[in-house]
Amino acid sequence: MNGEKTRHTVWLTSGAWSQVEDSYTKDNCTTKNEYIEKAIRFYTGYLNTQNAASYLPRVLADVLEGKLGALGTRIGKLLFKLAVEQDMIANITAAVNEVHLDDVERLRARCIRENCLG
Repeated sequence: MNGEKTRHTVWLTSGAWSQVEDSYTKDNCTTKNEYIEKAIRFYTGYLNTQNAASYLPRVLADVLEGKLGALGTRIGKLLFKLAVEQDMIANITAAVNEVHLDDVERLRARCIRENCLG
């Protein structure tokens, strides 16, 4: 939406203008003009597809991909924190029971074999 802009007069109903005023900040637009231009580009893209039904699923897929990506990142961070806490508990348990590092390595190898065959 960058480029040279020119002024155009557009007549809107009060209801349509109210929707613009209520919604432009929800879409992270800094101006009402930006919101209106995005709406025009979206609707034009919708109209220009040979099968309009295929346009909405693509848009929906893009939105879902963004949301699921954020969720995946959050889950990854939480799993990392959980792994760190679990490792701390395992180290404390090994130290309290005076388990040698060689025994821990053999146990790890055995557990990997058992889980891979499972």
